[in-house]
Amino acid sequence: MMQAISEPRVKICCIADLEEARLAIRYGASALGLVSRMPSGPGMIPESAIAEIAAKVPPPIATFLLTSEQDVRTMVRQQRRCGTNTLQICDRLREGSHSDLKRDLPGISIVQVIHVVGLESVDEALAVAPFVDAILLDSGNPALAVKELGGTGRQHDWRLSRKIREQVEVPIFLAGGIHAGNARQAIEEVGPFALDICTGVRTEGKLDEQKLASLFARI
Repeated sequence: MMQAISEPRVKICCIADLEEARLAIRYGASALGLVSRMPSGPGMIPESAIAEIAAKVPPPIATFLLTSEQDVRTMVRQQRRCGTNTLQICDRLREGSHSDLKRDLPGISIVQVIHVVGLESVDEALAVAPFVDAILLDSGNPALAVKELGGTGRQHDWRLSRKIREQVEVPIFLAGGIHAGNARQAIEEVGPFALDICTGVRTEGKLDEQKLASLFARI
């Protein structure tokens, strides 16, 4: 069981360019989310831009490639093109396994997104936890006709997220509708390893320095 983290790390997602990356790092982000092609949601940028940002972000900042792909071989090729140090799988695997990914991408951290929609999400998280480096709990819905795989700005049931955090052995990233006004509550109610924030630090889609400052002040 992972213990609650009183001062979690922060991942700023939907980074658009190097300027946003540097701004997020300056305020204290320890990870950046770089969004490749998705069926819906904010923050998508070309793979060429992801590769440029990933190449210039200094260690030890983690660079997450958010992928909607469901085939391991396709994911491996995508990660190699983009050069991030972390692969965030935003949908369920359909071809291949997490073990295949670990074998084919040595040294790359594998993070599986679980979209928290009900008690079945707890079972899903417990089943995948032994095979990944971390789990990211979000508020999307892959079952919709147009899949929601992140960036919804909606808060899910944090009681379910806490249940997952208390039962798994890997770090938990908590996403979904988090902002300066509820970040402290999220920390107290769930105890995640890290908060993952996109829309909560943006104004009209752009990273907002004032919102960043307010968020990190609350944390």
